[in-house]
Amino acid sequence: MRIAVPVAGDLLSQHFGHSRRFALVDADLETRTITAVSGIDAPEHQPSLLPPWLEQQGVNVVIAGGMGSRAKMMFEALAVEVFTGAPEESPEALVRLYLDGQLVSREVICEH
Repeated sequence: MRIAVPVAGDLLSQHFGHSRRFALVDADLETRTITAVSGIDAPEHQPSLLPPWLEQQGVNVVIAGGMGSRAKMMFEALAVEVFTGAPEESPEALVRLYLDGQLVSREVICEH
């Protein structure tokens, strides 16, 4: 499983659509362990570009702060699970919460 987290520095970026970098965290669901962490620069900002781009990177889950309703709907259409309202933590800490079943999605919709 691959989980994407938009980052600013080493922490979650609260503005998904304007993130310049994503952490890609590979995890084993059976053992609930993180197997790899890498970073990837996002393509130049364009509306509706990030959901299909992340899906092409093999992403199954996105953990974000705020996210626009259009992006959220696009992820749903691509069968990519989305968690919004995540706290400003490291990608590894957020994925650990997800793997332990403790990450709760809160409705945080950004409309710019």
